[in-house]
Amino acid sequence: MIKITTKLIANLIRFSVITSLTCLLFACSSHTENAEQNNLYQALGQQQGIERLVSIFVKKLGQDKQIFPYFAKSSVSHFKQGFISHLCDVSGGPCQYEGDNMVDIHTGMNINEADFNRVVELLVEAMEEAGINYPTQNKVLAKFAPLRGQVIKI
Repeated sequence: MIKITTKLIANLIRFSVITSLTCLLFACSSHTENAEQNNLYQALGQQQGIERLVSIFVKKLGQDKQIFPYFAKSSVSHFKQGFISHLCDVSGGPCQYEGDNMVDIHTGMNINEADFNRVVELLVEAMEEAGINYPTQNKVLAKFAPLRGQVIKI
């Protein structure tokens, strides 16, 4: 039988408090991350804003002589819907991107660094035209930056 002492009760209380605080911190951290993502989706104008942004971006891609050859044989509507879904997903919207991964999409395209950077410039121009502020633009770019290595020279 366990002897209940003041020391045991104090240790149980301490353990309970530490456990509760740890859980609370993780919950707040997760909540903050979800709120940040949801705020990005909101800042982009939700689904309608994302669709507008992607339409502007696709138009810029189609008009750019340096970049258009990469898309010449692509289905514009397929790319557009995929990018809308991907942007909605990474910005914390209700969408779930279920398209191909970046390696599968870009393998064999041999995209060089200059062309990759040009696409980023076109995306920034599209965000500016869509009236998206700089802090939000930076958040969008930060979401896609980790994909860079999956796109260039593969």
